[in-house]
Amino acid sequence: MAGRKKEPIDLVIAKGKKHLSKEEIATRKAQEIKVDLFDISPPNYLNEKQIKEFLEIAGKLKHVGIMTELDEDALARYIITKDECIQTDNLLTKELSKKNKIDIDKIYRLQLIQNKLHKLVRTLASDLGLNVSARTKLCVPKEPTDPPENKFSKFVK
Repeated sequence: MAGRKKEPIDLVIAKGKKHLSKEEIATRKAQEIKVDLFDISPPNYLNEKQIKEFLEIAGKLKHVGIMTELDEDALARYIITKDECIQTDNLLTKELSKKNKIDIDKIYRLQLIQNKLHKLVRTLASDLGLNVSARTKLCVPKEPTDPPENKFSKFVK
């Protein structure tokens, strides 16, 4: 279905650009899916170095309030792809640093792989809110604060 993505009602209210009745707000809140799965653990297919990075990033995302158990696999895919990207970068650097017998076909294949991995890492990072442009699109609603006191309330009995 074409069109804009539906935003959570708390985000719509926080933006303040749309006027909804209390009934519409209640209906939208009842329709929204609520996820309280915060027992985040690294998947068993990650190695020790990847588990350490997983826990570090997951802790930061959980602190911000955008990571749940449902995002474990996405974060694991990001970490694995990032490692593959680094390995490809190292292979390409090693191949380019050879003084004699440079294999142009091998360099070309490595560059193709490198470009695909860089795009995939950027996409996965964006999905998780790990880059600047993705974070600017994230708008985590804050708890509503008490409205300021009306200066005329002291005259009303």
